[in-house]
Amino acid sequence: MSYIGGQDLGGLRADIGPVPLGSVDSAGVAWRLQELQGWDSPEIRTDMQQREADHGAWPAPVYLGERPITAAGVIEAADRVLLDDAMERLRSAVALTDTLLVVYESTPKQAMVRRSGKLVMQYLTDRLASYSLMVTAPDPRRYATVLQSGDTMLPVTTGGLVPPVTPPVTIVSTSVSGVIDATNTGTFETRPVLVIDGPVNGPRIFAQMPDGTVRSLVYSQSLEDGEQLVIDTDAHSVTLNGDVSRRRFLSTPTGWPVIPAGGLVSFQFAASAYSSGAKLTVRWRSAWM
Repeated sequence: MSYIGGQDLGGLRADIGPVPLGSVDSAGVAWRLQELQGWDSPEIRTDMQQREADHGAWPAPVYLGERPITAAGVIEAADRVLLDDAMERLRSAVALTDTLLVVYESTPKQAMVRRSGKLVMQYLTDRLASYSLMVTAPDPRRYATVLQSGDTMLPVTTGGLVPPVTPPVTIVSTSVSGVIDATNTGTFETRPVLVIDGPVNGPRIFAQMPDGTVRSLVYSQSLEDGEQLVIDTDAHSVTLNGDVSRRRFLSTPTGWPVIPAGGLVSFQFAASAYSSGAKLTVRWRSAWM
């Protein structure tokens, strides 16, 4: 049977790196995806303490563990040469380093995975081969494929009236709020990346949570023109210009901010002194359990 590149084979669809499981690639190879296990739930970490001389156990905190994922199916090619090439491409795609896995549900979702088990492939005929692969996502969240972002300068109002004035008058002013609203439409908390571009002296970020509490991030140093500070709220890292750690200069007295499931967090940008070139960018993805 001949196939057309991009053709949907029906049923499950997922991309492991550049390999389109569940559809036809540009070489006309059909990648049938017949099994996808582990996408439904990650592992769970908990440690119940048994009650002494009584029924039951004392509850303990429950955390999500890693997410092992197994995919299996059949590769169908027009001839043995194309089949061998497809098998080599799958070996390369299921990498030992970070690889993007995208699963096409009604809302497509993605996870960063690495090979964690033996890749098994067997010839069925000179045009067919079965495959079974195992990868693991260290981060258990399933993220939206769409990266959301917002940016703002420091808050300022310019223009307006300067007394004395003679009526009638027209009031014209321009305001920059210094606020970014970030919404998580998923079912699990997500952790944003915050980027500050200089010049700015003593930048501060305040995250107003849905319950009204505020979590603050205070950087005690200055950024010169052209310098960039990246704050990763998941890794708890602070990096200057892509390679220099500045974690020791950032204080988080009220904890690291997260965007709760179905929640909105307002990120407010401030500094010790106003700078017209300073900018805050917030990037995040909605997340699902």
